[in-house]
Amino acid sequence: MTLRSDDPVAFDGAVNITGAFTPPSNNWLTNGMISQNAEIARSKMAQDTNVEFSVALTDFRVWDAFQTNLPGTAANDDLAIVGGTFGTNPPSIQAGDLKAAGATTRYARALIQLPAEYDDGKTLQLRIAAGMLTTVADNTCTVDVECYKSDEDNTVSSDLCDTAAQDMNSLTFADLDFTITETSRATGDILDVRIAIACNDAATGTAVIPCIAAVKLTADIRG
Repeated sequence: MTLRSDDPVAFDGAVNITGAFTPPSNNWLTNGMISQNAEIARSKMAQDTNVEFSVALTDFRVWDAFQTNLPGTAANDDLAIVGGTFGTNPPSIQAGDLKAAGATTRYARALIQLPAEYDDGKTLQLRIAAGMLTTVADNTCTVDVECYKSDEDNTVSSDLCDTAAQDMNSLTFADLDFTITETSRATGDILDVRIAIACNDAATGTAVIPCIAAVKLTADIRG
């Protein structure tokens, strides 16, 4: 069967081609319903909601000395990155043993870039998997997020996090979602994020160790 470039062609059902198939020209395709060089507008693509993008824990640094990696042991107002035991415990961010330490707040900071797939102006959240190791605090333990967009002129936006501090005082780890204001957010934006763990324990028993096991950016995407 020989097809000319001006022949209308309709196929009903599956088409199986054995051997080589070479159209007479690109026009043969574009004159019909198939376009060899068609470009699909990104806005026409289906949207996937709340897609997770993992943030490496090693991206977090000392919040007020950003040139410095997190220490291996939490101290003063700094969280620590704890390597764990390979094959048993993955790395995590921890606040150290805070039993009987009273009210203590410790921080870590990271730059997080919105992914290329992000659907501009749509839903954004920071998802933190958090809980306690060994023993819960006898008073409270919470995790909080502050988030600023870099304006690329050595200034930042106002705080974009709409969610208040959340309870992490449980031996069962849970995903805690912090909503980021999506208005005017766009692909490639840089978010300057500070995480705070605030723990208040007055007991003198076993270890009370707040722990962040994972941090993820969740976003609505296209493409």
